[in-house]
Amino acid sequence: MLAQRALAQLLIVDVQERLLPAMHEADRIASACIKLASAARQLGVPITISEQYPKGIGATIAPLAEAAGNDAVILPKMTFSCLREEALAHRLESLATNGRKQIVVCGIESHVCVLQTAFDLNARGFDVFLATDATGSRASHSKSTALQRMQMAEIVPVTFEMIAFEWLERAGTNEFKAMMPLIK
Repeated sequence: MLAQRALAQLLIVDVQERLLPAMHEADRIASACIKLASAARQLGVPITISEQYPKGIGATIAPLAEAAGNDAVILPKMTFSCLREEALAHRLESLATNGRKQIVVCGIESHVCVLQTAFDLNARGFDVFLATDATGSRASHSKSTALQRMQMAEIVPVTFEMIAFEWLERAGTNEFKAMMPLIK
């Protein structure tokens, strides 16, 4: 199954100031999340960002919030799964009601909030794409185990470039040219 821009939304899970530095390969995760947010913003794909207990863990990292822009919706949560927080579930479901049943998920931690969110999205009938290069955990084995579980549940593993090129569909357009700095 290919990701389609007109059917897609992006969910960025808990890439926060005090949480990100503890992640294995934190810089890679942040960079890929920022690229995904930039691509979604450029192509008009709705962006939702969750923040786990922002009072204690801090806000979304500034470069990511800037890349997502003012149209992104940032919502706090206390539950591990975004779908178990009423405001987040309502946001994601309302976008789906408007035809956006494909959801690209990225963020941290792979084996906790990302995994539980992906499973809940899958159970509610979303087509779930997991951006593996924009996802991480404190320990690499936690991430790899989470990825195995999600693949067994038919959650589709993708990378930033896969998503960007699937959303673009063709080369030579102004959108393609505008996206090239993110890919190079």
